[in-house]
Amino acid sequence: MTRHSIRLLVLLPLLAALAACGGTLALQDSRPDAPSTPDPTMLAQTPAPTDAPITEDPGGYARAFYRAWETGDYLGMYSLLAPSSQALVDSTAFVQRYAEAMDTAGIRAVATQPLAILQEGDTAEYSVRVTLASDVVGDIVRDHTTRLAYEAGRWGVVWDEGLILPELAGGNRLTLELRVPSRGNIYDINGKALAYQGNAFELGVVPGLIQDEPGLLAALSETLGLSAEDIKAKYATALPDWYVPVGVVSEEALQQHALRLEPFLGAGLTTPDRRPSRLYSESDSAAHVIGYMGPIPADQVADYKARGYLGDELIGLAGLEAWGEEYLNGVRGGILSVVDPAGEVVEVLQDREPQVARSIYTSLNLDFQAAVEQALADAIATHPAAERGAIVVLDPNNGAVRALATYPSYDPQAFDPLRGDGGAAVGALLNDPSQPLLNRATQGAYPAGSTFKIVTFTAALASGLYTPDSRYTSIGSWSRLGEAFTKYDWLSGGHGTISLRQALVVSCNTCFYDAGYTIDGADNTLLPRIAKEFGLGQPTGIQGIAESAGLIPDPEWKLTTQGEGWATGDSVNMAIGQGFVQVTPLQMANIAAAIANGGTLYQPTLIDHIGAGGDAPEERLPVVANGHIPLSAEQLAVVRSSLWDVTHAGSGTATHRFQNFPVPVAGKTGTAEAPPGLPHAWFVGYAPAEPFTAPDGRAVEGPELAIAVLLENTGEGSEAAAPLFRRVVELYYGIEPARFPWE
Repeated sequence: MTRHSIRLLVLLPLLAALAACGGTLALQDSRPDAPSTPDPTMLAQTPAPTDAPITEDPGGYARAFYRAWETGDYLGMYSLLAPSSQALVDSTAFVQRYAEAMDTAGIRAVATQPLAILQEGDTAEYSVRVTLASDVVGDIVRDHTTRLAYEAGRWGVVWDEGLILPELAGGNRLTLELRVPSRGNIYDINGKALAYQGNAFELGVVPGLIQDEPGLLAALSETLGLSAEDIKAKYATALPDWYVPVGVVSEEALQQHALRLEPFLGAGLTTPDRRPSRLYSESDSAAHVIGYMGPIPADQVADYKARGYLGDELIGLAGLEAWGEEYLNGVRGGILSVVDPAGEVVEVLQDREPQVARSIYTSLNLDFQAAVEQALADAIATHPAAERGAIVVLDPNNGAVRALATYPSYDPQAFDPLRGDGGAAVGALLNDPSQPLLNRATQGAYPAGSTFKIVTFTAALASGLYTPDSRYTSIGSWSRLGEAFTKYDWLSGGHGTISLRQALVVSCNTCFYDAGYTIDGADNTLLPRIAKEFGLGQPTGIQGIAESAGLIPDPEWKLTTQGEGWATGDSVNMAIGQGFVQVTPLQMANIAAAIANGGTLYQPTLIDHIGAGGDAPEERLPVVANGHIPLSAEQLAVVRSSLWDVTHAGSGTATHRFQNFPVPVAGKTGTAEAPPGLPHAWFVGYAPAEPFTAPDGRAVEGPELAIAVLLENTGEGSEAAAPLFRRVVELYYGIEPARFPWE
């Protein structure tokens, strides 16, 4: 090699360095006759410059990357990748890769814990512990070593699939074999099933294969409980070779009618199609308590998937089915595996057994519940005016619901999406003007009518202006608001001179109008306050079903919502449970219970206990006291004696309904104006009102039942609601029921 070529090799790196830095280099003339004096610029030249120092913290970028993962911000994570990694994977594929892994494993939360950071020049390593929390397969914990590179003036994460899980490096994927426990059941207090998981069978026909249509329709009608006309209508417009589902039956019902159906198999009737289904008691009782199931709402699918659901399951949407979803669903398990790009299992990451579901035991007695529902239906079917109503029966000693009936009711199976006519059935329920889905016992809000006089009586005593013996002369009309606003009593000519206590017994409207007027003059907030101390105008707190708070108006409420100041007439109307007053049958039954038990307002409860399951023991719900009604022991005794006289004294508004009745009862009638229709009929009370011997020989020392009966737009409480109250007591104690007076 020549001297010139060696010299050139030495200079080339220097030239390249200077070019990169934007510098220049002056070269000496190498000719023999060139001057030997060096160039002054060469004397002053410094060594070739190095790259600018990296001052940014790579740990900050790494921490931001993992914080974005914790919040599910996959695009934010992608923005923190090194440009070289972004060149290898686009944002769509990156987001999809994370979302797919998280969804498959049922990850509901990501937690990260920094461990260490090591930097060497333009590279760094960040150590972090990642915990992926899954309700399906349990927590997945991995330690990651994340590489970072300084590129294009910033740090970035050098990414591959192994940063999701180390096992996913190289294009591996996750797969989950879900293990789903059978749904828990809903029982009555004695362990009788109200709703349970079982097998149902869909019956269907092929019209062109039917040979004996009358015989087939008769067999199907008997099995399905539908008319032959309704069944025929389902396939009337179908083509001959179509399969048409005509109904769903339980396994027990199919076995019962198997011989009846067998001759038609292959002759129009297809082989019954078996499928898991939610089944109900033979009496279809307590529909509004049980509630119903349906598909997961679209806006909640992601949340349910994070809890281990696939997204296409049926869940509880109302009643105890919805309230108890966490118990009834159990804890899902599964096998989480890694598969290679060819679909072969590489390894099992997690394997967790499911935990059995927990059943719910209600406070209801199925037989009594069914009987009360039937009594309500019979009363409405036979009464010339009644169309809708509700009954609530509580145990006054702890608030347990013994029966809860509302009419009209509905079939929870209408919401089964696999039911052939499910869509039409649900549509019919939603469009029915009688609102069968409304639980009138807890959601129906009505004027209280004269049952509210118990509250007004209490407020009068609390005002200090009255005693139980305060006198009032009833002439049948009352006009202290002015002649233009004259109000009348239900008894023409009035009740004469009576005490406040007697006014409660005979339900004298004018006496209570006057009390409302007088109380308002002293303190226009007193009557509303006392009503709220009775638990009105607010939810009772019952769990498992929806309830209305009702409404107790007061001066502040009226000014805020109506834009008007409080008037004395508002208190006058409230005094007899009218005006803006709205109460639920459950609230009124709770007041009756408090009067019966000595003054405690218990939180009503439908749940007796949650059954054991998995590692969880049996769980009993505690008895909860919401407060006490504002009556002293002496005042409460007066109220109880007055309610006794309502059903026993000659002047009592319901005495004629309980003559010769073996069970001593006490209560209050109510006739609540509800224009333009007839008044709502109320009867609220408790039994037994004194010790007695039950027909089975059992000595009963104290009240066992607190009952509220409401019949919408049916007339007077004593004429319609009181007889139904009596029927409920008869059913509880096994007494031969008396005929309704209107039958």
